[in-house]
Amino acid sequence: MNEKVKPVIDQSRSLMDRAIGHLEAELAKIRAGKASAQMLDGIFVDYYGSNTPLTGVAGINTPDGRTIVIQPWEKQMLAIIEKAIFGSNIGLTPQNDGQVIRLTIPPLTEERRRDLVKLAKSEAENARVSVRNIRRDANEGIKKLVKDGLAEDVAKDAENTIQGITNTYVEKVEKHLEAKEKEIMTV
Repeated sequence: MNEKVKPVIDQSRSLMDRAIGHLEAELAKIRAGKASAQMLDGIFVDYYGSNTPLTGVAGINTPDGRTIVIQPWEKQMLAIIEKAIFGSNIGLTPQNDGQVIRLTIPPLTEERRRDLVKLAKSEAENARVSVRNIRRDANEGIKKLVKDGLAEDVAKDAENTIQGITNTYVEKVEKHLEAKEKEIMTV
């Protein structure tokens, strides 16, 4: 591989890895009827004046497939955490017993499952668009190298390599989507 195009290809692969990582994180937030601590990743609480992730002020565990238990490290945080969960709009009602907060995950209806699949497909499409944008940027970088004296045949090979990498990452997106769809639709 030509030394001039190697950084472009390596950067593209790295950015595509990040796009897949982001997709995995977003798909993990889509609840498939099973309790998961990742469902609470986007929730922040006011902790002595600073906006802190929920995981920074409480222990979170899932004792079974339908329950999330939030154990704050300080008792006075119970009400603040409860308020943050209500405000987060995740569709779950916290139950505060004075010691811990419990979130019970209701079973999914068929209609809700279809909505979640649509959401998963939307996230997958966002990932595909990101991967394609990375490919476009890499090809533009190669064209700039051609203007700076890179041989045309080397540039063509590099573009083919980037297309192959793009195809691989689009397949990864499809596999993640397929797995999430199966997880959501399994009763």
